[in-house]
Amino acid sequence: MGLDMYAYTKDSNGEEESLADWRKHNRLHGWMEELWEDKGRPYEGNLDDLNGGGMGEFNCVPVELTLEDLDQLEVDINEKVLPETGGFFFGDDSFDWEDDDGNKPKEGDYYYKQTDLQFIEDARKAINKEKKVYYNSWW
Repeated sequence: MGLDMYAYTKDSNGEEESLADWRKHNRLHGWMEELWEDKGRPYEGNLDDLNGGGMGEFNCVPVELTLEDLDQLEVDINEKVLPETGGFFFGDDSFDWEDDDGNKPKEGDYYYKQTDLQFIEDARKAINKEKKVYYNSWW
């Protein structure tokens, strides 16, 4: 068990297509949670389904991403300022890592950086094709 995260598109017919998957990238999850809160904590399902009812924790709650959201995410990724985020199932800090040879990343890099930037590129393309882009997670 742990923090599993994914992004997907949804077309006008409601058909979904996967964009990206992450595992225990807690800083990205924290960024998405802050975005969700900034958007007023939207939730399209039954509010009673959220952890104990009402507007509970940010778990199994999709958040829609706009082009503006993606622009800000890209800036925050490149400046390496995603928020430190902890949780029982979230693993170690996703900015603190070593490669298979035990080497630390170069300044400004982190384990998921290339995956994150590829996701942003793919998400922009999807939005430009009039699809909606969502982030969701489960822990």
